[in-house]
Amino acid sequence: MYSIELKRQSEIPIKRQIYQALKDRILDGSLKAGEFLPSTRELAEQINVSRHTVCEAYDMLITEGFVLSRQGAPTRVAEGLRIDRPPGGFQDTREKSKTRYRVDFRTGWPDLRHVPRYLLQQMAHKAFEEMPLERFGYVSPQGALELRAEISSWLFRSKGLDVDAGDIFITSGATHALHIIANLISGRGNKIAIEDPCNSGILQTFLNAGCEAEPIPVDEKGIRVECLDGVSVSAVYTTPSHQFPLGPILPAVRRAELIRHARENDIYLIEDDYDSEFRYAGEPVAPLYSMDPRRVVYVGTFSKVLFPAIRIGYVILPEELQPKWRELRMHTDVQNPPFEQAMLAEFLRTRKFDRHLRRMRKLYGERRTALLGAMEEAFGDGWRACGDAAGLHLTVEFKSMRFDEAFIKKCGENGVRIASVERHAIRKGRHSNKLLLGFGHLEPVEIREGVSILRSVIQKHNLDGVKRYDCDRQLQSDPL
Repeated sequence: MYSIELKRQSEIPIKRQIYQALKDRILDGSLKAGEFLPSTRELAEQINVSRHTVCEAYDMLITEGFVLSRQGAPTRVAEGLRIDRPPGGFQDTREKSKTRYRVDFRTGWPDLRHVPRYLLQQMAHKAFEEMPLERFGYVSPQGALELRAEISSWLFRSKGLDVDAGDIFITSGATHALHIIANLISGRGNKIAIEDPCNSGILQTFLNAGCEAEPIPVDEKGIRVECLDGVSVSAVYTTPSHQFPLGPILPAVRRAELIRHARENDIYLIEDDYDSEFRYAGEPVAPLYSMDPRRVVYVGTFSKVLFPAIRIGYVILPEELQPKWRELRMHTDVQNPPFEQAMLAEFLRTRKFDRHLRRMRKLYGERRTALLGAMEEAFGDGWRACGDAAGLHLTVEFKSMRFDEAFIKKCGENGVRIASVERHAIRKGRHSNKLLLGFGHLEPVEIREGVSILRSVIQKHNLDGVKRYDCDRQLQSDPL
């Protein structure tokens, strides 16, 4: 009855294996409340271990209250511990394997093969050796001053943005920043105007923070500012330097309209500048923040320009929001790890970051050209690119086609991962003829192969010779 299968080569100590086996039997009812356990000597002989080991296992059970023991009496199972298994038992719902695609056109993914590992390793080692002892404890929730100072310097030389380091707050990436911002402005009303379409993950971030989203349509120039009239919100989320997913740059006239609207309605503009560093025609676009630092909350990240796992982003905050931000950050995760901050500060200080960025911009520009060429070769003039002057993805529009989930699934079955703009639309049915092609992480040969497969899938699903997919589908508006 008490035979316990021990794995003597396991890293788990024998005493804990005995404890776990008895605990499991108590919880599933095999050992009932009030039932006596064998003596430590008896169980030790049964399973061929030392009595001392069994005593340690029993002590663990006694400490946690699974069994009761008193002088001169056998050890017995405590009351009220049985937990029935759910119908069908416990199931491991973790993903067993991930689909492997021949070509993965995911968006927003940098080429991790070009991460400057050696340089960063050197700087990380230097940062760890030179870090003052007090930095190993709890420090400012605002982030390391040296990193904030270097970000300020970099923004000035790359975008002409003059920002005091005291207005910069370090975060664990853009998603973390937006979650704090959502809580920051919740006292002013929890409805946020958000571009439609927008990044579906960003939308979910606001919803998870308890905000209500008010979708504002986007056209070929960006957010339609006139659609904000009569809408009561506490903030407007926008991506003016490279709208996601459609790609346009918000023109100066609309930027001015947006600033005036924010002032007249006493609201904030949340500017997500997620990948404007990769611009292929001219210099990076000046941030909206430069037009009114008191109304714009600027969000930047190093996930695209370096690698996502670095988990460092930053926010430039209007002064009146800064005390509340410090309080919120202090009572969530307190601070970013100091080592990565010190490493990145050194990378920026030495200007090696600037050189890395120039190399990656050139590399991504070549891949963008390869994608445009492959699309032209495959589809002639039956498509057009939207907002292709910046970023790591291309939005392509096919005038007479409609792409639904069945089409996306068929692409996957043929080895290509692809997404539609419709996936990121809040109100459905307006962008079902557009696809998203991420190219930053793909070699030109992979890009050409992916476009070739895409063309093949589209051809197989043409109806009556018309270049159209799912042409009878009537898409309805789906308000949030």
